[in-house]
Amino acid sequence: MRKRYLITFGLVLLVLIIDQVVKIWVKTSFAFDDPSVPLVGNWLYLNFVENQGMAFGTQLGGGMWGKLTLSIFRIVAIGAIIYYILKQIKKPEVKMEFFIVAALVLAGATGNLFDSMFYDFIFRDYFDPCISYNQVEGSGIFEECSYFGYTEMVEVRHRGFLFGNVVDMFQFRVTWPTWVPWLGGGQVFPAIWNVADFAISCGMIYVLIRQKVFFPKEK
Repeated sequence: MRKRYLITFGLVLLVLIIDQVVKIWVKTSFAFDDPSVPLVGNWLYLNFVENQGMAFGTQLGGGMWGKLTLSIFRIVAIGAIIYYILKQIKKPEVKMEFFIVAALVLAGATGNLFDSMFYDFIFRDYFDPCISYNQVEGSGIFEECSYFGYTEMVEVRHRGFLFGNVVDMFQFRVTWPTWVPWLGGGQVFPAIWNVADFAISCGMIYVLIRQKVFFPKEK
């Protein structure tokens, strides 16, 4: 049982460290308007963006309440995952591969939550209301923004605990063949993602593939 604890939460910690190291490096090394950087051939690029949503920019509504609801949802989901893992660890019949998959999902959810919780404090000096991902119409919060000597008041997002943006950076640039109906010429997967998103996706896809093994029907 101790081995299960060590492997499960050790993997969570490893994925979290990798996720945060990459995010901090990208956030402190690239500007919002920097050009994309090819990483692998012509199909994987580094393209720094920030979003107020969850994996791949998905949001639960907009504005302050949408962001706050999303952050609270993350906290509840992470608590439920931890509780479920702790219960399953005590069952000898549960396979180790299940805990590896659960660790990936838990680490990914926690990594993105960490951004929302703390990035507005860690990177407060980097905040610039003129950057588009900090501008939110209808927020009711106005800050002065200058463009080439011209000054105007712009509406910006709420800041602070649970309101930080999630840092994304990777993007596939693979297009559908032109002969594919409706999709031809468009990007196969245009979303920009991070290590945490990748961990969640790998975990969830593996669960779908192995669901009969992980959740067998009772005879």
